[in-house]
Amino acid sequence: MDHTGRRTARETEQAFPALLDRHRGIVLKVAATYARDPHDRADLAQEIAAQLWRAWPRHDATRSFPTWMYRIALNVAIDHVRATARRSRHSVPLDEALHEVADPVDAGHEARAGVQALLRFIDAQKPLDRALLMLYLEECSTREIAEVLGLSESNVTTKVNRLKQRIRDHVAR
Repeated sequence: MDHTGRRTARETEQAFPALLDRHRGIVLKVAATYARDPHDRADLAQEIAAQLWRAWPRHDATRSFPTWMYRIALNVAIDHVRATARRSRHSVPLDEALHEVADPVDAGHEARAGVQALLRFIDAQKPLDRALLMLYLEECSTREIAEVLGLSESNVTTKVNRLKQRIRDHVAR
């Protein structure tokens, strides 16, 4: 670190790849949550990694790296969703996974159908609610979710409870 407490260029170049590799699951989870198509998912993961690299020199070493990483990744993913929505306002993509023929003798069919229903529910949510659900399902604490999303802990608790109720209502239909 230099006299201002910031990382030197050499420290930046050495530390970032190891941290990114150690926490790459965050990038992959965020990309998978916001992009279902494998090509889009790979592009989004690449875009997230590039933005993390650009923002790395400004990372405060006293703050949690995974929390910082989630925040950047979610912002990039939400921007990606908005840009994709603008480009495809008049097109309707067909999701092949939703059109699979079910095998009635498959014992795991019901469980997969439940997972597919949950994924469709998550996909239909606003970007902030998607991020909140992803972090909640990752078993992040209320404090961590609040920090990543820039919300108060009470707001996170309220939103989680409302989302749980909406999921129950959605499943009951």
